[in-house]
Amino acid sequence: MNDHTAVAPSIGRNIAAILAGLSYDDLPDDVVRTTKLFTLDTLGVIAGAAKAPGMAELVSALTAWESNGKATLLLNSSTVNPVTAALANGAAAHSLDFDDQHDPARVHVFCVVLPAVLAAIEAQDEPTTGRQFITAVTLGVELFCRLGLACYNSLGKGWHPTTALGSIAAAAAAAKVFGLDAERTLHAMGLAFVQLSGTTQFIADGALAKRIGPGFASRSGLLAAHLAANGITGPWRFLEGEAGLFQLYERGEVRSEILTNGLGTDWRMRDLSMKPYPCCRCVHTTIQLALDVRAQGIDGDDITSGTIELSEINTKIVGANFDRGHPNPVVHAQFNAAYAFAAALTDGKVEIATFTPNRIRAADVAFAARLQTVAAADIESTAIAPARVRLHLRDGRIIAEERWAMKGSPDEPMSEAEVFAKFRSCVQWGFDADDSRIAALQQALMQLDGLGDAREIVHLFLRCRPGALAA
Repeated sequence: MNDHTAVAPSIGRNIAAILAGLSYDDLPDDVVRTTKLFTLDTLGVIAGAAKAPGMAELVSALTAWESNGKATLLLNSSTVNPVTAALANGAAAHSLDFDDQHDPARVHVFCVVLPAVLAAIEAQDEPTTGRQFITAVTLGVELFCRLGLACYNSLGKGWHPTTALGSIAAAAAAAKVFGLDAERTLHAMGLAFVQLSGTTQFIADGALAKRIGPGFASRSGLLAAHLAANGITGPWRFLEGEAGLFQLYERGEVRSEILTNGLGTDWRMRDLSMKPYPCCRCVHTTIQLALDVRAQGIDGDDITSGTIELSEINTKIVGANFDRGHPNPVVHAQFNAAYAFAAALTDGKVEIATFTPNRIRAADVAFAARLQTVAAADIESTAIAPARVRLHLRDGRIIAEERWAMKGSPDEPMSEAEVFAKFRSCVQWGFDADDSRIAALQQALMQLDGLGDAREIVHLFLRCRPGALAA
């Protein structure tokens, strides 16, 4: 590396300098609280993934090639290479589509950043304190939110921004765990960019690869930070270079100032949403509309036809016709507005069991095939929350309902009681865990800043698994 590249300005170098200079004391109390709650939520969703399609196969495939590593596969307690743990745990965090989202940025953040940080702290010989853990997660999450906001139409181009952008954020978070200076943090992010990938084709094809994408990003970010810590350099103009993120991937559609303006003082992660339903965020308002219609005494047999109106981008993601015989029913249903509406209308709730093959193929939700999803002309093309339904009933009536806010968002947040209830239900679903062990994990997570060794949360998580000893 010559003297010019060592000192030349770049957006990435500016980001790295800011992140390297921040510590726990720079984090506002409400931001720390948010990190604790979303860490708890993500670990609950990981536990819930124990029975999710594809997870057993993924863990089996990964452990067939390695064992006796430094980091833990949370679903089966095996120890493996840290990058493998980040991959598997990241995939588990996203497998139910029950993980958080920054709605305006359209990125799921904790499913990528948290597994990278967990693997990084286990890779270290010395303990990482709870405060150091919170700092690394928070800064990675904050950068991720800003990347999604800056690259505001990534999803519209066919990229899955959680997978594509997440590697850079995971690298920054892992670099913080490893104590890298600004220059090596820059190279960690650049090396993560070199590995960048992830398109929405897996959504279109209903493939299980959808849930592995965040795992790939988490793995790539952790590996990038490890390589940078050992002297490997990455492209320092990975954002604004001629073949960088902004031009090559985003085609110039970028608000680059969002990445650095107020970084470390103005926290975009305050706008994170927590999911009340285990499916694509694009259908959550549709679910609420179904519950509104159900409250009027209407059921599926009453409906002859109907239209669900969403934004253009939402329609591209979840607007396919419902197919009960789809070869990959779970992913298909998680990304189908018509099915989400039908299930919510029929059952009066949407939960993990809603997205199991038998439920998806049941006759009482077959009327979803009579519902069409279209883009609404009066809804901004990239808007995520607004939705409208128009139903034609057998008695001749036409019912119309609309909503412009989404449950779980800052506008309509889940209460802490609802967050804790979701956490307990996920851990019980996946692990059939004892209440006392779930309570111990919950308590440790909400007191994370007091832990001398953050690896304690891995130990408490594993105690919730079936057959775990009562140590």
